[in-house]
Amino acid sequence: MSISMYQSSVPVMLRMLENLRGLLYKAAEYAETKNFDVSVLINGRLAPDMYPFCRRVQVATDMAKGGAARLSGIEPPVYEDNEATISELLARIDKTVAYLKTFQPEQIDGSENRPVVSKTRHGTMHFDGGQQYLLNYVLPNFYFQISTAYLILRHNGVNIGLDDYLGSLPA
Repeated sequence: MSISMYQSSVPVMLRMLENLRGLLYKAAEYAETKNFDVSVLINGRLAPDMYPFCRRVQVATDMAKGGAARLSGIEPPVYEDNEATISELLARIDKTVAYLKTFQPEQIDGSENRPVVSKTRHGTMHFDGGQQYLLNYVLPNFYFQISTAYLILRHNGVNIGLDDYLGSLPA
């Protein structure tokens, strides 16, 4: 049995974005319970030279929308990257989820060998095909951002665990 490019991308990213949403709610609840400004968590980092939590959410959503768009052969929408609150980060996730839900399997399936070009802060990246782009760039980067966001919250005492990261596993 084979798995399609669509199945390997959009549903996977939708599920993890929902899990990221849950992490944001737990962060807000933790800050409220402990009576401190949640911006401490939003601006939290694992190391001084690493992106803060809010940037992790921004990049994860960029990878999701950019990955789906480029696999379908279109340019992704550009977001401003100016979120500074939990509600703004949740709205960004909602906007990305809504965008991902516009894609149909036939837009992405068959992109395995279609060349993909992605402009990043490091320059223009060329991929021989969508499969190489998805498996070696989009998904690793997407998971890295969400994992690091999780670790920032966990490091700062938010009561989260593997079940929060993975979410409910399909039956």
